[in-house]
This record gives sequence, structure tokens and C-alpha cells, in this order.
Amino acid sequence: MKAAIFDLDGTLLDSMGVWTQIDRDFLTRRGLVVPEDYMDAVASMRFYETAVYTVERFGLSESPDALLREWYAMAADAYGHTVALKRGAKDYLARLRGSGIRLAIATSAAPALYLPALRRHGIESWFEVICTTDEVSRDKSAPDIFLHTAERLAVAPADCVVFEDLLAAIRSAKAAGMTVYGIYDAASAERWAEICRAADGAFHDFTEAPLPDGQSRT
Repeated sequence: MKAAIFDLDGTLLDSMGVWTQIDRDFLTRRGLVVPEDYMDAVASMRFYETAVYTVERFGLSESPDALLREWYAMAADAYGHTVALKRGAKDYLARLRGSGIRLAIATSAAPALYLPALRRHGIESWFEVICTTDEVSRDKSAPDIFLHTAERLAVAPADCVVFEDLLAAIRSAKAAGMTVYGIYDAASAERWAEICRAADGAFHDFTEAPLPDGQSRT
């Protein structure tokens, strides 16, 4: 492992519950309910793609940009003040960093949301590269974002390890030629068995994550 690439929502940040509540509140305001397949359908999409999909699926009269503004306003307080890191995440990042492993983020999240959370937890400067799916042509159902992040780091894909909570993104990172670890999140619990099969390893939080060579947890 020369570089470790982390997803944010549901992987480093315990934030998926925020989005579940936002989806529920957003649709309830319009007299709608969240369909069972909605979260799976939008999980790997970019924000704007999610807004377009939502407008089309529910026949909304609002523009995608209007949806984005409303979602950002609903999420900003949580990301800035309450969203926590996953258990063991900060210590694990510190261990990797102390071993000379380069850290990066590959996310579909918007900087206006995730940067306040990273700053509040004191880890923004730990990441050499932060890439979003807006920088590539496809969402996380394709390997583009992972290859782009490796290119930005100037590290070969085979020397990168990816940490992800979404099945589609795990498969994409594997297709990019990277080692991939699945992270448990309640929002994707129904896919956990599939995640375990698709990933090179899987764990419930970062206290179980593989340590750099020569390190122990004691």
C-alpha cells in the first residue's frame, strides 16, 4: 500500500443517516414517501445527477438546481456541527499517515458540505488529494474517479487501497485494479453479504482495519 483512497459519506463520515432523513423530509414536504429502492438508485450518483433523477422520477415542477439548494441548506448544519467520524477512523488515518502512506479522498459529496466536517475533526490537511466525481465524466458506478485520484497522486492503481461502503463503488474500484475494503454502514446493511463477497476484505469499523506492516493495536 502506497496510497489509501477513502470515500466520505458512509465510510469516513457517519453521515448516511443525515441523507436518509433529508430524503424523507424533502419528499414528505411534497406529500410523497421515499420508495424502498430510492437510496440504492441514487447511492453512486453525483449530486446533480441525483437531483435530475429525483425531478424526473417524482414529476417535480422544480429545477434540479432548486433541489440542490434545498438539500444543501438542509445538510449544512449537520455537516458543520454534528456529523461524526466512523469509529476508529481518526486513529487509523493517523497510523497510515505516520507510516508514510499517502492519503486521498474520492467522493461524490459537495465541498461545501464535507470541508466543514473535515475541518471540525482536524483532518482536512491530512489528505494530499481530494477528488470529486464532478472532475470526471461518470459517477462511482464506473472506475473513473478512482483512476483519476490515483493519477493525481502519481501512484499506480495496483499500489492503491480503497475504502468504500457502497457495493457499486467497490466493484468499480476493483475494476480499476485496486485493492478494496468494504466498510459497514447501516444504510447499505442489506447489501453487506454482497459487499463482503465483492471486496478484498470487509469490516464494521476502522478498529478492525488492516494496519501498516509492523504495527499492532496493542
